Amino acid sequence: MLRQELGIATFEDLLFHYPYRYFDRTQMTKIGSVNAQTEYAQFAGTLINMGEEGDARKRRLVATLYDDTGKIELIWFQGINWVKKNIREGDRYIVFGKVAQFNGFYNISHPEIESWNNETNIPGMQPVYPTTEKLRVRGLTNRSFAKLTQSLFEKIRLHDVPEILPANILHQHNLCGRFHALLWLHYPDNEHHEQMARYRMKWEELFISQLMIARLRLQHTLQPGWVFGKVGEYFNNFFNHHLPFQLTNAQKRVIREIRQDTATGKQMNRLLQGDVGSGKTIVALMCMLLAMDNGFQACIMAPTEILAQQHFFGISGLLEEMGITIKLLTGSVKGKERKAILAGLADGSLHLVAGTHALIEDTVQFKNLGLAVIDEQHRFGVGQRAQLYKKNQLPPHVLVMTATPIPRTLAMTMYGDLEVSVIDELPPGRQEIITVHRRDITRAKVMEFMRKEIDKGRQAYIVYPLIEESEKLDYESLMQGYEQVKVFFNENKYKIAMVYGKQEAGEKARNMARFVKGEANILVATTVIEVGVNVPNASVMLIESAERFGLSQLHQLRGRVGRGADQSYCILMTGFKVSDDSYKRIQIMVSTTDGFKIAEEDLAMRGPGDMYGTKQSGVMKFKLADIVADAGILEETRKAAQALLTLDPRLTSPEHQPLRYTLSQQGQQSHWSKIS
Repeated sequence: MLRQELGIATFEDLLFHYPYRYFDRTQMTKIGSVNAQTEYAQFAGTLINMGEEGDARKRRLVATLYDDTGKIELIWFQGINWVKKNIREGDRYIVFGKVAQFNGFYNISHPEIESWNNETNIPGMQPVYPTTEKLRVRGLTNRSFAKLTQSLFEKIRLHDVPEILPANILHQHNLCGRFHALLWLHYPDNEHHEQMARYRMKWEELFISQLMIARLRLQHTLQPGWVFGKVGEYFNNFFNHHLPFQLTNAQKRVIREIRQDTATGKQMNRLLQGDVGSGKTIVALMCMLLAMDNGFQACIMAPTEILAQQHFFGISGLLEEMGITIKLLTGSVKGKERKAILAGLADGSLHLVAGTHALIEDTVQFKNLGLAVIDEQHRFGVGQRAQLYKKNQLPPHVLVMTATPIPRTLAMTMYGDLEVSVIDELPPGRQEIITVHRRDITRAKVMEFMRKEIDKGRQAYIVYPLIEESEKLDYESLMQGYEQVKVFFNENKYKIAMVYGKQEAGEKARNMARFVKGEANILVATTVIEVGVNVPNASVMLIESAERFGLSQLHQLRGRVGRGADQSYCILMTGFKVSDDSYKRIQIMVSTTDGFKIAEEDLAMRGPGDMYGTKQSGVMKFKLADIVADAGILEETRKAAQALLTLDPRLTSPEHQPLRYTLSQQGQQSHWSKIS
């Protein structure tokens, strides 16, 4: 049961199952002082009115504990016979547990209970452990955990808990030993020792993560890669004659960094961060042309068909006058067209391809893939990216792009093994998007504003949230919104297109194309248009039920406008009642358009796992450390890890063997360890 519920299978697991707070068992709470803020409490009183209620599955044992200020109900759903044998009405008891409220009355389910007399030995600080309801009803209460760990510490000695950090690091960073850190975490004898223990174990967690990342970076520097030795006709012709606008200094800097990476004979693994509309795609295209100049093929892989199409149409338009062919390969490309694309990639006659996950299928064989561009990287799992490495004898260079700005602390734990480039300036002539919050009651005014913008020749998006629990509700919500929009905008004068996730692919593509070409004034959509859609003439983004969206998603959606020279607007529409968290997100959106500031706030509000999906991104799960609150420790451990590996890259020194073993236990030897 412990293994199933909490992953505890060994004594070591138990040692690393930390308490999350402590309760002073010498303190007694009067029952009459209990209120809605009371969480855990300890009472001393007399037990009365013990009896069974309900039948079969609903059977429970109920008793009342009272003192001179009031009474509280005690409930047992499991172990009823044992309780009846050992607990007697009229006796005095000390009761400890989590206080809950039901029908206006306070109660404790499965309390820890012991006889109370003048000789009762009440423990001092008792650790409070994370547990589950299933364990509680089986009698494995918080007190049980405390007794287990207490008896474990009575049996083990200093040498039973091997130290994994070298002595010089312990001394340099003023860290206590591992045995005492664990002992003081479970049973602190004072607040100072508890803080020392917590700091030590946080430091250890972050140091191990930074060592893993630093070793990955070291492996990348040793991984052979294709040499792009020259800048040739394709690159120079495009740069000199076909660039649609002048590159910003940031774009030029990033191209130089990639040029240097690909000329070294080592495989490039580079993360390109750039806010929405900063011009990442043009950088990616020029790097693909660089690959072609050196006799290689290149691909760009996107997480959705719409984004893959966007890249395909955008790049096709830019290369049209140069006579370079790029093809689109997605799941919906079938028959002769698919066969022709596969043949062109296999014989090398097709140099460039845009696509979705379809690119990593075994049937897709390249003659000489030299560069793989991965867009919106956090949408792809590690295993999917690993498939790209098998597409050539040496792995291709990898350029990972994201329009979701990554806070520095998160980048250090997620992408610390990658070189990072940032496009930190927008193309000239772009105006900052004006963002406002409006309540549903002002809908008529909002629609009138949109009508005026459209009458100036502009276009507008209206986006509805996905209600993940129900596709049917999604569709109904969208259709209701669509009908409502038609009430405000006369169909004879204004053309409205609609796009949603489950729409038939051909219809979706046609409706999207109508909007892109300017044949539709308004696009009503779900979040399928979150990334990649580029319509410079669109100047208004109305986000319905904005309180249902996360910060990152709101920022991505806002980035669909503001791509032309005209002033653009983002309107966040909500109902009258909005939760505190939702209101805070909306206020952040209204106050700034800086994607990095928004990402920092998002990280602080939601945590790394929630932002990027822990399973997808490979964010390490920490038991104690918090990469936002402990950013200072993170920076310290990063420097310490780099310094250690500079002295001993393979951790072969005797004093580093415990670290080496710990890293191997973390799955460092996985065949995925070379994947960014």
